[in-house]
Amino acid sequence: MKTLERFIEQMVESARMVRSHDTAGATAVIQKALKESGLLPGQGAAVAEEERAAFVDLNPAPTWTDRARLFKGKFGRMRGLADTEPGVPAEPANDVDDPAGGRFISGTYACEAGSRRYKLYVPKEVKQGQPLVVMLHGCTQNPDDFATGTTMNRLAEQHGCLVLYPEQPRSANQNSCWNWFEAAHQGRDQGEPAIIAGMTRDIIASHGADPKRVFVAGMSAGGAMAAILGAEYPDLYAAVGVHSGLPAGSAKDLISGLKAMKRPGKASALREGSPIIVFHGDSDHVVHSANGESVLQQFVDAHAKGGIRKQQRRHEACGRQCTTTTWTDGKGRPVAEHWLLHGAGHTWTGGNAAGSHTDAMGPCASGEMLRFFLGQQR
Repeated sequence: MKTLERFIEQMVESARMVRSHDTAGATAVIQKALKESGLLPGQGAAVAEEERAAFVDLNPAPTWTDRARLFKGKFGRMRGLADTEPGVPAEPANDVDDPAGGRFISGTYACEAGSRRYKLYVPKEVKQGQPLVVMLHGCTQNPDDFATGTTMNRLAEQHGCLVLYPEQPRSANQNSCWNWFEAAHQGRDQGEPAIIAGMTRDIIASHGADPKRVFVAGMSAGGAMAAILGAEYPDLYAAVGVHSGLPAGSAKDLISGLKAMKRPGKASALREGSPIIVFHGDSDHVVHSANGESVLQQFVDAHAKGGIRKQQRRHEACGRQCTTTTWTDGKGRPVAEHWLLHGAGHTWTGGNAAGSHTDAMGPCASGEMLRFFLGQQR
């Protein structure tokens, strides 16, 4: 039996065991399935839950301590950690200096859809109307780790941008993955998209960011959630960046999500969508590179009504061979860009090795994304 079919069969069996209240048996089946499939070699899986099964854990999660800062915002309520994280003690506000030169602020946002902690990078020179980049980490990552690995704070300091890093807690997903594969987290004004969008609006209001220059990007599960936000909130996000992610609406539950990661299907059509830049390695064995092409096509089709032009070239960027495809509209404005990274795996290219899921070899995905973003305006 092929690996994927065997994996799905084991997941179905584990779900049956959960319904029979045999959680220990279900956990054992999941552990065996993950090891046999190669998705999680040599590591244990998370405990299955009756309402939401655990997602694939890619690497051990780095440890970090978040310190909430108290703030009451216009679109939701900022509050201490004790309100949102049972078992995590509330600590006093502690804004720290960042090596990039600015400040890295901790906080918590809450609204009707739920609450999430975040880190916010504020450049040394604070101005009204600064661009805002929202960065969504991948599974097992967190804001500090993702900021370190992508080096986005350093680039933001150079270009005068705010950078917001929402955090997915283990209470929402055992492996800190954004729940892009669940139907409840794929629509506008519901679930995690509503929380992230509300947090974004709150930061715009509280820090005077330019509402016409707000962007969202993500890695892996974060990239899949960024695609959802670009599809559901094109009025909020002027452009989207997806690294090693999947199309919006490519799954409806854990099983279909795992299947999409290995065998991408046809992406659903969008009524509209933000301009998008996509990066994906053709040696990615966690999320098949065809997903990058699917998410790209999903957004290209949303812009095709006005007529677009496609150009492709193969070139070398920082020692790596890349095939770059760009789409421009009738006025020559970029609406989509796709970087197929030859030889790259499931990593953020041009990243800092001090962060997880990074590849020091270029191209610098953060720099190219920021270039694309700052050329856009909603």
